[in-house]
Amino acid sequence: MQLLAPAFALFAGLMMTRVFKYLNLKFPDVTAFLIAGVLVGPWCLGSLGVEGLGFVSMDQLDQLSFLSDVALGFIAFDIGNEFRLGQLKQIGKTATVIGVVQACLATLLVDLVLFVTYVFVGKDVLPLPAVITLGAIASATAPAATLMVVRQYKAKGPLTDLLLPIVALDDAVGLVVFSVSFSLAQALISGSVDVISAVVNPFLEIVCSLALGSLMGMLLTELEKIFFSNSNRLSLTISFVIMTIALSSVELQFNEVKIAFSSLLVCMMLGTMFCNLSEFSEDLMNRSSKWTAPLYAVFFVLSGAQLDLAVFKQPLIIMIGVIYIVFRCAGKYLGARLASGAMHCDEKVKKYLGITLFPQAGVALGMVVSAQALGEYMGSLIRDIILFSVLIYELAGPLMTRMALHKAGEIAEGASDHENRARFVSKEKPKKQK
Repeated sequence: MQLLAPAFALFAGLMMTRVFKYLNLKFPDVTAFLIAGVLVGPWCLGSLGVEGLGFVSMDQLDQLSFLSDVALGFIAFDIGNEFRLGQLKQIGKTATVIGVVQACLATLLVDLVLFVTYVFVGKDVLPLPAVITLGAIASATAPAATLMVVRQYKAKGPLTDLLLPIVALDDAVGLVVFSVSFSLAQALISGSVDVISAVVNPFLEIVCSLALGSLMGMLLTELEKIFFSNSNRLSLTISFVIMTIALSSVELQFNEVKIAFSSLLVCMMLGTMFCNLSEFSEDLMNRSSKWTAPLYAVFFVLSGAQLDLAVFKQPLIIMIGVIYIVFRCAGKYLGARLASGAMHCDEKVKKYLGITLFPQAGVALGMVVSAQALGEYMGSLIRDIILFSVLIYELAGPLMTRMALHKAGEIAEGASDHENRARFVSKEKPKKQK
């Protein structure tokens, strides 16, 4: 029965894409997978209690959490492929500036508006530490949904070239913003500031994550040379990504100092080192993307099944959640627009880049786990608000990303998956013949 659950998840997701096609709904496959997950989750089919027909409980979903960890690792590994040195020389500075500005402006705007809400509703309803923490979580963006939309529609152009590096950098920026803000929130409760938690630990996490990813990337590159079959090289690459994910879960504690790793940063750095050092990287990355397609589908179905529909029963959560969603999106959009304008980007990039940064999921939910340390009431409040926002972002975000890429002219107007694939293959043929 343990094998039946992920198999059914994959089947349900694929069937939902066919339903969307039959109804002529031009939604990305990511949206179809997420909706399929909601339907087979504990709130819909799973509530019938029939094993194999859906996920009957959150505990059953928790047992499959390792699949989500593996999928996120491969997503980060794929995004690392966007950091090729030749490309970084052209867009590295621009992507860094935009990534930092949009993340910080989203945090500041959400902090400001929720502070005004705090003044009106009172500290018993929305405590100040919760306001600061929610603002920090607003900085995070979901790399998974963005990557899937770009892949499905074979998007190409200046907007796409900037988007993936920015999403990758967002993890590091979000980690720093959250660590500082969360330490400030804890200081408001305890009355003392913990400099180690606010500065030292997040700095060590970023440095150690990049170091571990670099080490694993160099080791993978050297080991690839002893194999003469690309099939064996692919198997080695897959095993290395999974090993790297496992190593990222290790934590070391030395009194107040904690050495931990961000699996997204580690796997991203693994992909970056591999694509820049290995002569086989381009072919192996293409092969890997075919292998991981069903894994990503299962990941999004499981993500949809984990969305807690009970948050719709709480008017307060919906009200604060709507405020959070609207002003986080405004911060992302304005930050991307202002920064891209300052960096003299193309007009279409300035206009549409911010929209592609709206999706939010895994990284934000990881921050929610840390936020439970603020206490039962504030932890539950933050969790429910983020769960509500993630539900909206996950369902609407991929569609908005697709629309933005279409408007920017980086996806052919009205083209299907097959047409896009044919379009880009035909473009690449002359290069191969040369």
